[in-house]
Amino acid sequence: MTSSTDLRKTDLRETVESYWASAEARDWTAFAETLADGVVYTLPQTRERVRGRETYVRFNQEYPGDWHVRIERIVAEPGQVVTWTHFTVGLEEMYAISFFTGDTEGRVTSVTDFWPEPYEPPAGREHLVERY
Repeated sequence: MTSSTDLRKTDLRETVESYWASAEARDWTAFAETLADGVVYTLPQTRERVRGRETYVRFNQEYPGDWHVRIERIVAEPGQVVTWTHFTVGLEEMYAISFFTGDTEGRVTSVTDFWPEPYEPPAGREHLVERY
């Protein structure tokens, strides 16, 4: 028998998969359906926050460039999901880590995105690491 906790986990994971698929397809109606009314989107690196479903959908609709997204990995547990995604914008490629929380109906209540920028590691640890 499936518990309500398992159902929430499954529902939120499926919601997040739909979130990314509808964003890639630019299906803003389907994208909006994945979100709770009071969704909060946070970008710690730029110290920006977007509040509310309508505003967050518009934020994504108006994002510049011909970007595309592919899910690399999803990790899900009850009430929260983490995704590692690969984005392309023209010839530029980047990765993001996104943390999602959800409500009891499996809708996204918050998203926190981290956009790691590549950098050269500091000298002195070459004997400990393998570069790839």
